Amino acid sequence: MGTFIIGIDLGTTGLKVALIDVNGQVMGQSYSEIKITSPKPGVLEQDADDYLMGAVKGIKNVLEIAKINPSDVVAIGFDGQMGGLVGIARDYMPVTHYDSVLDTRSQPFSARIKEKYEPVIFQSASGVWNHASKLLWWKNERPSVYKQVYKFVTLTPYVAGRMAGLKGNDAYIDYTSLLCSGIHEVKTHTWSHDLCHLLHIDMDKLPVIVDPWKIIGKLTVQTAHLCGLKEGIPLVAGAGDQPAGFLGAGIVESGYAIDVAGSTSVFSVCTGEFIPDMKYKRIVYMNSVFPDLYYALTYVSGGGIAVRWFKDQFAVSEKQESEQSGVNVFSILDKKICTLEPGSGDLLFMPHLGGRACPNEPEIRGAWIGLNWGHSHLHMYRAILESIAYDQVVTLEAFEELFPDIHIDTVRVIGGGSKSRIWNQIKSDVLNLPYARLDRQELAVLGSSMIAGYATGVYADLKKTAQMQALETGRIRPRAGNHKKYRKYIRAYRKIFDCLQPVWGCLTGESIYS
Repeated sequence: MGTFIIGIDLGTTGLKVALIDVNGQVMGQSYSEIKITSPKPGVLEQDADDYLMGAVKGIKNVLEIAKINPSDVVAIGFDGQMGGLVGIARDYMPVTHYDSVLDTRSQPFSARIKEKYEPVIFQSASGVWNHASKLLWWKNERPSVYKQVYKFVTLTPYVAGRMAGLKGNDAYIDYTSLLCSGIHEVKTHTWSHDLCHLLHIDMDKLPVIVDPWKIIGKLTVQTAHLCGLKEGIPLVAGAGDQPAGFLGAGIVESGYAIDVAGSTSVFSVCTGEFIPDMKYKRIVYMNSVFPDLYYALTYVSGGGIAVRWFKDQFAVSEKQESEQSGVNVFSILDKKICTLEPGSGDLLFMPHLGGRACPNEPEIRGAWIGLNWGHSHLHMYRAILESIAYDQVVTLEAFEELFPDIHIDTVRVIGGGSKSRIWNQIKSDVLNLPYARLDRQELAVLGSSMIAGYATGVYADLKKTAQMQALETGRIRPRAGNHKKYRKYIRAYRKIFDCLQPVWGCLTGESIYS
C-alpha cells in the first residue's frame, strides 16, 4: 500500500512519465521520442496526438515497472514545453498540427512585432512573443484553418484535456506557461486587452488562464482503460516545463539562481519583483508557480545542442575511443580539455547557431573567433563550454543592475550538462559563484507531481515540500586565479555582437543595418 502521483513531462522531442511516491522518490519512469516531420527547411511539424498516445503508453509502462496497485495513484500532474500551439475545435479535437517552437514560418510576423511593439511587450508581458507571431501566421497564412479553430492551447492542456474528455469551452492555460505568449500581463496573470488590440489578436481564440494546481478534470473511462488506471483520477493543470523544473530544484525564494544545462541553456534568478529590462531587452520573465515570485531569465536557444553538434561533427577520435572503451564520449572530451588554460588559447565561440534569443536578434549566428594554427578541436570544444558561461555572466550583470539589493549565494545546476564537472567548474570560475548539483535529474516531472500532490491534499505546503525534496550533492567553488583570467574574454564576448551584427545580417538577409 502507498500513495503515488504520476508526473508527465511533454518535451520538445519526447516525453517522460514518472511514478513518484510522497517522498519524491521515482518508483518507475518511461521515455519515448516524438516524431518530427520536416518537409523543408524551417518547417517542423508534430502530431499532438503522438504526445497523447505517448503519455498513455508511458503511464502503462511505469505501472508495469513499479508493480503497484493502480488504485494507489491519487493524481496525475503535467508540465510541458511552452513555445508551441495547437488549434482545437469545439469538441477539443485538433484542427492543426502541433506548431512547435522549432517551426520558424512565423518569423516574418515575429520581426514585425519586434519592430513595432517590442518595448510595450517588455513593459507588460514577458518579453517573448512566440505565440503572438504564430497566431498571426495562422490567421493570415492559413485563414480557412484558422476559422475552424475554436481555441489555441499549448501542448500540456491539449494532452490533459483529451485525457479528461474536456470540450472547447474548458480550454485553459496555466499562468506559468504564459512565458511565450507576448500578449499577457505578467503581474496579474491575465490576457492583455491592449496588447491583443495592438497586435490584432482575436481574444476569443484564447483559453482561460488558471492556477497550476487547478484540477481541470478527471481521467475518463476510455483513457483509464488504455493506461491501466482507475477512472476518475484527478488531472491537475500543472506548469510549464521550466517552472516545474525550477520547483523541483527548490528554486522557491528570491535570490535563488539556477542554470539549466539542457538543449536550451537557461540562466535564471528568482525574484519577488517584476522590473522590465527596458535597457537591454535581454532579461525576460516567467511566472513562478507561486503567485508572488518571478523567474528573471535569459536563454541560449540550442546551447546544449551546440555541444552535441560538435561531438557529432568534430569529435572523430573521441567517438572511436568511446566505442572501444565504453566510456561516454563527453567524459573523454571533458578529461582532455582539463589541461587547457582558461580562454581556450584566446579563442571565443558564439553559441547562437540558430539566432540569438535574448535579446531577440534572429539574424545572429554561430562563430569561432580568434582561430590560429595552434588551435586543436579540443580548444574549439572548450570554447563552446566557455561561451555559455560568458553569456550567463552578461545576464548576471544585467540582473544586478535591475536588482542591486539581491545577493546570489549559489547557482544550482540541472539538466544533462550538469553531469560535466569541468563545465560546472568553468561556469563557477567565470561567474565567480559556487555551483551546486542536485541529487536527481528528472526535476520537471518531480515539480509537476508536487503540484498535483498539492492540488489533491497530499502536500499541505508546496514551498516546504520543494525545499525538502531538492537536495544538493556538493558544491564547486570558483577559483580566483581563473576568474581573473576570464575577465578579458568576458569583455571581448560583449564587444563581438556590436562588431559582427552587420556581417550576420548580411549573411542571413535579416539585418536592420543593411
